[in-house]
Amino acid sequence: SKGHLCCRAGRSPMLRSLLALRRLPLRAVRFHTRALSTSLIRGGNGVPLGRISRSPFLGALRHFATEPIKVPDLGDSITEGTVVEWVKGPNDYVNVDDVICVLETDKVSVDIRSEKAGLLTSHLAEEGDTVEVGAEIAQLDTDAKAPEGAAAPPAEEKAAPAAEAAPAAPAAPAAPAAPAAPAPKQASKPEPAAAPKPAPGSREETRVPMSRMRLRIAERLKDAQNTAAMLTTFNEIDMSNIMKIRSQYKDAFLEKHGAKLGFMSCFVAASSNALKAHPQVNAAIDGKDIVYRDYCDISVAVATPTGLVTPVLRNTETMSFDEIEKEIAALGKKARDGKIAIEDMLGGTFTISNGGVYGSLMGTPIINPPQTAILGMHGIFKRPVAIGDSVEIRPMMYVALTYDHRLIDGSDAVLFLRKIKQGVEDPVTMLLGL
Repeated sequence: SKGHLCCRAGRSPMLRSLLALRRLPLRAVRFHTRALSTSLIRGGNGVPLGRISRSPFLGALRHFATEPIKVPDLGDSITEGTVVEWVKGPNDYVNVDDVICVLETDKVSVDIRSEKAGLLTSHLAEEGDTVEVGAEIAQLDTDAKAPEGAAAPPAEEKAAPAAEAAPAAPAAPAAPAAPAAPAPKQASKPEPAAAPKPAPGSREETRVPMSRMRLRIAERLKDAQNTAAMLTTFNEIDMSNIMKIRSQYKDAFLEKHGAKLGFMSCFVAASSNALKAHPQVNAAIDGKDIVYRDYCDISVAVATPTGLVTPVLRNTETMSFDEIEKEIAALGKKARDGKIAIEDMLGGTFTISNGGVYGSLMGTPIINPPQTAILGMHGIFKRPVAIGDSVEIRPMMYVALTYDHRLIDGSDAVLFLRKIKQGVEDPVTMLLGL
């Protein structure tokens, strides 16, 4: 107790030093703590070495260098997440920007990274625990030294410019190096819970918990059904012209822009033109108000192992075909790798879902609130169609537009879908602004 320490302080230099530390700033406390520890380890004041490691005073002083790792801001409307995996365990040394753990939120899995280097001393949350933004989830000893052989990223970054500036010397033929052992791969996202395959003839049941993302998807889809007055209109698109253009220019497009020419760029451009021609489809209901937008942010549905996500293409009304293809490829890769950020999925005024990549013939997509419409693309199949007075075999695609009838009238929905059909069947009309 404090009284007991004060009583013995006059006879013990060690206790007088401990009491003096209470009145010093933190930097001075660390300096005096190291000096005091050195004195004790050398046997100063006659304290046996066996008793030093059990000293409660030294144990308390060691915690001055420990800092908490907190849950960062996870984005708009997200207040909590679930710890699904600890990448770093207690007594692991972490560098700046190393992934400590993975949190699963309602929208995406987030890597929690260390802002400082140090020794991870303890976990304050277990896997499966729900933690709020700002909560402490681990303790980091920033005074701990890196183990020998640990990587030092700052030094490498400083050495890189110098290496680039050095003149390149002619390289001598080197002997083939022995293949390096593959580094252990750190998981950047949790694997979805999958039911084990039952044995033949088995009638067992396996129960696994739903992920937070799957729960959120289910909740939003049901809310959309309960809130919006959803109606779907259909049409079909002759893909002959766009397939011919793609076949003729895909190699030159890839060589110049570094991206593959697909059908999505044409559908995004056609949807942007249709949204400008029919602004009510680009609007949203907010209470008793209608919010009209003079920009087009189109969400593109991407399937991932953990669920469906909808990254957003911003200002598509100003984007060219190559810009659209590059952005779709980049967002799709981030989504599949589990590296997509919350900011990539915020907003969106219209959604395109392409079920055709899975061979879908027909379907009715569900609106992604607070949006008021969604376009569903389907598979391309050859069918006999009437061209003038003759019947020809053409590659055809069914398209579906699900819309909120509270805001969008049936005639507007039909004209909107016809505008998309016109742009895809004859892309020249988009170039001419028709």
